[in-house]
Amino acid sequence: MLKIILFKTIYQLEHNTMKNKIEKIRGLIPAIIQDGETNEVYMLGYMNEEALEKTRKTGVVYFWSRSKKRLWMKGETSGNTLQVKKILLDCDGDTLLILVKLIGKNVCHTGEQTCFNNELLVVNK
Repeated sequence: MLKIILFKTIYQLEHNTMKNKIEKIRGLIPAIIQDGETNEVYMLGYMNEEALEKTRKTGVVYFWSRSKKRLWMKGETSGNTLQVKKILLDCDGDTLLILVKLIGKNVCHTGEQTCFNNELLVVNK
């Protein structure tokens, strides 16, 4: 019983902290999506409070679409969804790192596995 109460208390503290952080940054928090096993960075999206809560409750990544002005599940049209393994908050409390398992073939709308395919600079030692 004590374990359940403690978990609920910790969850409520985390929820209130995240809600305050999201409100401070105009309602959206950047979320870096990274493969939980290979550490490959897949994409960057933005979450509002509703997207974060739905992600936490369902275990599937949801974002807030800034262009469509609506909540959307990653993979809702392609079928390539992101199963949450872990959600981390950075030291400043203003960015999320979401470790995932890709269910499908790719993450990017271009058909690539990752959205980060365009090299801008390569530094040779």
